[in-house]
Amino acid sequence: MAVHPRSALFPLLFISLWLISGNGMVTSRRLLEAELPKIPELPKPEFPSIPSLHKPEIPSVPKPEIPSIPKPEIPTIPKPKIPIIPKPELPEVPKLPEVPKLPELPKPEVPHFAEIPKDIPVPSLH
Repeated sequence: MAVHPRSALFPLLFISLWLISGNGMVTSRRLLEAELPKIPELPKPEFPSIPSLHKPEIPSVPKPEIPSIPKPEIPTIPKPKIPIIPKPELPEVPKLPEVPKLPELPKPEVPHFAEIPKDIPVPSLH
């Protein structure tokens, strides 16, 4: 079986890519640990004070008086009378005849079985 020169390149390519990819984590760690240069703080500017102005006074206006209107008289409506409906007379319910008492049946007796012994010897397989 012949070995092609290209087939030897694939493992080398794989190993080199694997080794290169490991450096990415190290460089990212260096980026995280890098300190930024300190910038000097600038002095805060002072603004001139704003002069206080007097508040304008609003003249008071008298409240207008509204004349009272007489309330209209509403006549009362008589309450409607509900007509009385006579109740229908229901017929009496007939009495049921008394149920005769049945004689009591004798209880069946269950035959007595022999008790199973609690300690059963276990047979050995020797």
